[in-house]
Amino acid sequence: MILFPAIDLKGGHCVRLKHGEMASATVYNADPAAQAKAFEDQGFEWLHVVDLDGAFAGESRNCEAVEAILAATANPVQLGGGIRSMAHIEAWLAKGLARVILGTVAVRDPDLVKQACRAFPGRVAVGIDARGGKVAVEGWAEASELGAIELAQRFEGAGVAAIIYTDIDRDGVLIGINWEATIALADAVSIPVIASGGLASLADIVRMTMPDATRLEGAISGRALYDGRIDPAEALRLLKEAA
Repeated sequence: MILFPAIDLKGGHCVRLKHGEMASATVYNADPAAQAKAFEDQGFEWLHVVDLDGAFAGESRNCEAVEAILAATANPVQLGGGIRSMAHIEAWLAKGLARVILGTVAVRDPDLVKQACRAFPGRVAVGIDARGGKVAVEGWAEASELGAIELAQRFEGAGVAAIIYTDIDRDGVLIGINWEATIALADAVSIPVIASGGLASLADIVRMTMPDATRLEGAISGRALYDGRIDPAEALRLLKEAA
């Protein structure tokens, strides 16, 4: 079970949003590379990065910051936001990313996702961001009529390394992960699922160790870490003991 610390990038800074609203951004660190190194020093073994500007623009916009992060940490890094072509995928993986996260393109062009999975086994994840159970795209700015489980099932057998499932209504507001929906999604597919959106306290970490949640690959934490609501050492200890 992996606890993924999150770095969301906006204008080259490490920020957190509420409900995915760009106007709600709070800057937590002007040096994302230093933040990445700090997470590594705290004992985390993975890093989750999102190019928020890229998610809205449809192309990478925080390249310098991501490259600085890759240079600063030895931890594997997964990146999402604005990666929507094979050229983008190839370029980022060549720079040293452990895996790319494909969100909007998973809805718009699922064949591209499957092609990428064949070309880069184990290095392509799908991001499913949902509001009210329906998938949102274009940096969460547009809603679709597609259900999260329906989208996930389209990639069964395609070689997707993981699904990052985010409940937008809970993201950045510290009210706890939507465990019911996340576990229902994990039950519906054989692809590993990572929980995202709303992780609030050590209670969520303890919830990760419960039998019905152990099928998940892990969970992502952002604001709770930055605000000091979760002690990294204690959280990692609980997960290690449970394993």
